[in-house]
Amino acid sequence: MTPKERVHAALNRKPVDRVPIFMWFHPLTTNHLAQILGILPSFVGEAMGNDIRQTWVNNNYAMEGVVHQNEGEGHTDVWGIRWKKVGHFNQIAEFPLETASRDQILSYRFPSDHQEELLNQMTPLLNDTVNWFIGCDVSPCVFEMYFRLRGMSNALTDMATDEELACEMFKRCADFSIELAEQACRRFPLDWLWTGDDVAGQDALMMSPSMWREQIKPQLQRVFNVGKAADLWLAHHCCGSLRPIIPDLIEMGLNVLNPIQCNCPGMDPLELKKEFGHELAFMGGVDTVDLLPHGTVSEVRGSTARLLQGMTADGGGYILAASHTIPPETPDENIFALFAEAGVSKEEIYDRAAGIRRKLQ
Repeated sequence: MTPKERVHAALNRKPVDRVPIFMWFHPLTTNHLAQILGILPSFVGEAMGNDIRQTWVNNNYAMEGVVHQNEGEGHTDVWGIRWKKVGHFNQIAEFPLETASRDQILSYRFPSDHQEELLNQMTPLLNDTVNWFIGCDVSPCVFEMYFRLRGMSNALTDMATDEELACEMFKRCADFSIELAEQACRRFPLDWLWTGDDVAGQDALMMSPSMWREQIKPQLQRVFNVGKAADLWLAHHCCGSLRPIIPDLIEMGLNVLNPIQCNCPGMDPLELKKEFGHELAFMGGVDTVDLLPHGTVSEVRGSTARLLQGMTADGGGYILAASHTIPPETPDENIFALFAEAGVSKEEIYDRAAGIRRKLQ
């Protein structure tokens, strides 16, 4: 099967030759795998067996796609957010609306004149859309975009003390995501529209479920509607413990939920599969906190086998992925054991890497 055929079949609960894979790697893990495979870092996902090609066209690109070499280096993006390299990822150093007055917040303008350069991030993925499953990520969509502008504490305070302001800004955040999504759906041969809005912490939602339903859900629904109108699969990313709103996401038309942080309360992937698997597909659930970095090869293989068996019990509805990026302290043998249990052998990975090298010669 081609990657495109494999993912579509799994989401339709039809037989596949192996489970589809969309694994994300920490930058250091990517560089290490590139070195041992003898390829450029940009080809690591392909060599390892990923079936999905996707990139950001919204503000996420500034966090993980803009690379700085030295600690503390940074840039200001077209939203006016100041980023600084902390560790291996960019973190927000200055929120443009953190100290703004209400009038100044309402005067803020999103960078619509930069949409072309943002959408052009998709261009490198489009050289073989017949065989690859193609996704476009228009996140962050609503709350997460607002707190990147305003700061987390201020965004939550606005929700509690100035609902009119919060709802207006959530609408404008969604408007920008919708503009990108509509353009992407028209211009690119997409297989799914990827949305995202981190509204949960490690233990619970950041706000009450009722507040999420009143202020955030209507705007997120508008973003979802773009993908549904284009007859695409709809995927959504939200870290943390979001169990109370999963039924809402299903009712909104969601097809695929990611990343299933299995160490968070209420987010055991096998339990979620039993409760929601007849309506929702899942991507993620492989433990990156304990299992991959600290487990034995036999533990990785056993846990992965149980996960795959449980998550595909209805014939599919699952894409193998980790609950976060695979951390750099993960032993090589554990990474290869994870892929081997999914039907991608170490030999196949090295053969694919050799093919990539030949293609680039």
